[in-house]
Amino acid sequence: MTASERLPDSSGGFRPAFAGTPAEPSRDCPLCPRLAAFRQEWREREPDWHNAPVPSFLPQDGENTVRLLIVGLAPGVRGANRTGRPFTGDYAGDLLYTTLAKYGLANDRFEARPDDGLALRGVAITNAVRCVPPENKPVGAEVNACRDFFKATVARLPGLCAVVTLGKIAHDSTVRALGGRVAAHPFRHGGTSDLAGLRLFSSYHCSRYNTNTGRLTTDMFEAVFARAAAFIER
Repeated sequence: MTASERLPDSSGGFRPAFAGTPAEPSRDCPLCPRLAAFRQEWREREPDWHNAPVPSFLPQDGENTVRLLIVGLAPGVRGANRTGRPFTGDYAGDLLYTTLAKYGLANDRFEARPDDGLALRGVAITNAVRCVPPENKPVGAEVNACRDFFKATVARLPGLCAVVTLGKIAHDSTVRALGGRVAAHPFRHGGTSDLAGLRLFSSYHCSRYNTNTGRLTTDMFEAVFARAAAFIER
């Protein structure tokens, strides 16, 4: 089953391609009024920042090389919303990109800025919600509105075979995008599930809050990626 064949249609079956929706929203995407207003607020406060939907981060060798997709929640206001690259500019990226480098999924060039020379290897990174939400908390309607962009992202990755979901919101949105029921594929840290020809690996989000409180340790996070890396290398 190819990536495009995994995409559900309204009848519960599958269509050959997700036509009509781009993989990336426009810079001034109007779908979520609350997020659009927050985006404009930050454009006025910090005009030199990215302050727009954050596009997926792809490997230099192109989307056809992607075997693993990492799905986060949304851009951080002073992280990806500032820099324009997922998980870049805040603590979450420090843990994520260090872990990817350890398992050969990225080079070891991460310096928390988009011109640092970081390159992914067989991996793409996206967010369930592409625009920064107030207090880092998107509401359900915003997650739903962004899901078509996620579906189109999956469709552009013909070699995709695995997904790592970071946090429950990202996990549940991924399951729904792939036509599954959340009850049948529940989120739990370290969990795995098979859906629409993909292996899903779930982890607590690599936020500073989760690591500071001990909910997520480096060892716990690395264990998820060790399994994902082994799976895509089979």
